[in-house]
Amino acid sequence: MPAAIKTTPLTQQYTRHNQVKLVRGGKEYFALLHKLIREATQSIHLQVYIFDEDETGKEIADALIAAAERKVEVYLLADGYASAGLSAGFRKRLTDSGIHFRLFKPLLKTSGFYFGRRMHRKVTIVDCAYCLVGGINISNRYNDIGETMAWLDWSLYAEGEIAADLLKLSLQFWTRSASNRKKLLTRQERIHTVSGICLVRARANDWVKSKTQITRSYSDMIKYARSHITIMSSYFIPNDLIRKKLESAARRKVKIQLILAGNSDIKISKYAERYIYRWALRKGIEIFEYQPTVLHGKIATYDDVWTTVGSYNVNNISAFASLEMNLDVEDARFAEDVRHQLNSIIKKDCLQITAEDYRTKYNSLNRLLQWSAYHTVRILFFLFTFYFR
Repeated sequence: MPAAIKTTPLTQQYTRHNQVKLVRGGKEYFALLHKLIREATQSIHLQVYIFDEDETGKEIADALIAAAERKVEVYLLADGYASAGLSAGFRKRLTDSGIHFRLFKPLLKTSGFYFGRRMHRKVTIVDCAYCLVGGINISNRYNDIGETMAWLDWSLYAEGEIAADLLKLSLQFWTRSASNRKKLLTRQERIHTVSGICLVRARANDWVKSKTQITRSYSDMIKYARSHITIMSSYFIPNDLIRKKLESAARRKVKIQLILAGNSDIKISKYAERYIYRWALRKGIEIFEYQPTVLHGKIATYDDVWTTVGSYNVNNISAFASLEMNLDVEDARFAEDVRHQLNSIIKKDCLQITAEDYRTKYNSLNRLLQWSAYHTVRILFFLFTFYFR
């Protein structure tokens, strides 16, 4: 079996004593989230990009309020741009119940923040022992509502030592005061330990604080792969560095599979993404478009040794502008299980795009539109991330 990505010193080290499970969005995810909130005894820390005031949002809010009423410390941080639609009454109900609620609002350039910087991470930590990290927002779109199927997305459930690491990272966005963070941490009593071994580490991207850990994880994955790489990404527009590394892996005869959106919520992004199909197909990279609903998942695995799950998309917005969080898992059994699940999705729910399919389906006008979309998106990415470089 090929060697896994080597651990690195200090904050990038893997925690050892953990258990993990891949959780699919929809009913499975929200049932688990409700269970964690319902069974919390000390604290709940929830940080999310989108918190909608819809059926799903109201149900989660009710669960958080019930937890606060039984004296669980609840901290809810939502992005100030993506969650701006929450009504004043909804927010007041949260705070009146005792929930510590804030909006992350970097809307102006200051000494610490930059216009456009978004808190894109989706993290839940309960009792400093249990956590969920992924790409799933609190909204009906990510839930199975009636006959409407949830967008395809993932979260990694973990329990064990990794929860404490995540809590330390998450508190940095709750308060700038080191003394306040220390007080919040000291109030936590670990109530659950895991005896088994599963290597898990938290990885963050925050260009303002010089953190590009998730980008480096993806780069290392492509560099070390010897057999296969599977990447599921909702807005796959890799920069030149990642493209060069993928080309190098393809020359080493690594089998590379991309699971991408057949239906996207951002049409211009999908047009831009399809522009790079020609490049990928020329390099022998396999492309599969997910058909049943919108694909929003962000997950990658290689060689049955390593997996990453989180909020990071393979594009420059995630690399240079947004606050992102992933969990890396170095565990052969888990990686093999993830590969089987992704292969099942490829077989059952995806349409493979071959070079011949691409030539047949997209005429000169389609390709011109794709070219235009690609370069428009590249310019927008550059403008959006210019201040962060």
